Amino acid sequence: MTEEILFEAETKMDEAVQAYERALATLRTGRASTSLVEGMLIDHYDSQMPLNQLANLATPDASLITITPWDKSALNSIMRSIQQSDLGITPSSDGQVIRLPIPPLTEDRRRDLVKQLGGRTEEARVSVRNARRHANDEVKRSQRDHDLSDDEAHTANVEVDRITHEYVSKLDSLAKQKEADLLEV
Repeated sequence: MTEEILFEAETKMDEAVQAYERALATLRTGRASTSLVEGMLIDHYDSQMPLNQLANLATPDASLITITPWDKSALNSIMRSIQQSDLGITPSSDGQVIRLPIPPLTEDRRRDLVKQLGGRTEEARVSVRNARRHANDEVKRSQRDHDLSDDEAHTANVEVDRITHEYVSKLDSLAKQKEADLLEV
């Protein structure tokens, strides 16, 4: 019984860390990366589609992202979505390829990105803590239903706390690494 509860908690915490890693990939550093735009939703043919399903994305150098739509009629939709996003990048197009020049980050923009990073980190921590709370509630329910003894319940709670600490530490190390990337000039 406790193995199932612990496995479920660890799975949810792992999913929270993976979602956090995907969110970190969308935070812009001074280098070009297709992960900045690949998940961006584009309104095309009355439906929302991720950019990576509408176009080929490439980074020919460290300060440029190129977007080559497979369907040329999607070009204007992609341009409009990029302009309306919070990337802070103005796209240019020659009718075939969209170019996103990645300007160097200003000190103010770096500070704003670090604040965004802090918010996303806290959201991920809350997700991990919610998984802990759910697991602890399951342990209490099992104990109340006499499926677990008091000692087994205590051991399970200690293990849930250990797993929680492990995942929060992973989040913190990822955040420190990304903050260093953001503040690097």
